[in-house]
Amino acid sequence: MTASEYDKGFLTNYIKELSLEEGFLECGISKATFLEDDAKRMEAWLDDGYNAEMGYLERNREKRYDPRKLVDGASSVISVLYNYYTDENISTNKYKISKYAYGKDYHTVIKDKLYKILGKIERETGKLNARVFVDSAPVLDRSWALNSGLGFIGKNTMLINRKAGSYFFIGHIILNVDLLYDKKTERNYCGNCTACIDTCPTQAITTEGVNANKCISYLTIEHRGELPGNVNLHNWIFGCDICQEVCPWNRFAKQHNELLFYPKEELKSMTPDKWKDISHEDFNMLFKDSAVKRTGYKGLLRNINSL
Repeated sequence: MTASEYDKGFLTNYIKELSLEEGFLECGISKATFLEDDAKRMEAWLDDGYNAEMGYLERNREKRYDPRKLVDGASSVISVLYNYYTDENISTNKYKISKYAYGKDYHTVIKDKLYKILGKIERETGKLNARVFVDSAPVLDRSWALNSGLGFIGKNTMLINRKAGSYFFIGHIILNVDLLYDKKTERNYCGNCTACIDTCPTQAITTEGVNANKCISYLTIEHRGELPGNVNLHNWIFGCDICQEVCPWNRFAKQHNELLFYPKEELKSMTPDKWKDISHEDFNMLFKDSAVKRTGYKGLLRNINSL
């Protein structure tokens, strides 16, 4: 479908209104095209072996760099940000989990909202070639958010929004409709700040990107099998928020208002002894429909026992 100039403007504004109605922090739209610069950067990162054991990042490269290979006739990439920041801290000094995993799995929450938006778009346009993506397919999430003007890429490789920091999830709708496109964020606003590099306890953040082999988040979630003998998780048992905690831009982060992201009372009441003695049954109860399922019971036990 090719919209007229009037329809492009109407539909673009309508999509952004829908995103706000669904609680998204911001919405930006970019033209679906081959990401030449990002492809070069990604290939260099893979050549350095910085993806560790994440072999899936080496597959479907053509699709990862070109959304038109994911969605037939793709014209536009709609990118959205969904806030998950909370002042609440359920972690004990001994056992810490990343804030993004406090509540229900974000994949489900955000996909449901994006499907609602897509359904309303199709009421205006008719059936489209379109797909919804939330961190579960060969899509360069941060690159598309950057292209859509939603922020800049920090030295910790996180997408940083100057009004809200970096505690948010990124989602996309890729579809075969021409829209009005937002201007890419060209400037990096980190300046001379090196807080994330200086504070990363494993020196995982480099000028070439994040070396997953050293990254606590990778080691506690994606890594399978025994942990490297010399690793120090610094009390993190799922994920790691250190490079976000020290980022000056996160002084602008505000409390989210998503009920599904609030932690269960049982999770909030976990003590060091309860973590140490967590059973498989407890794990399933605490982390039903949670991102923590990614690491699995054995992986979580491994992380706990390594401290």
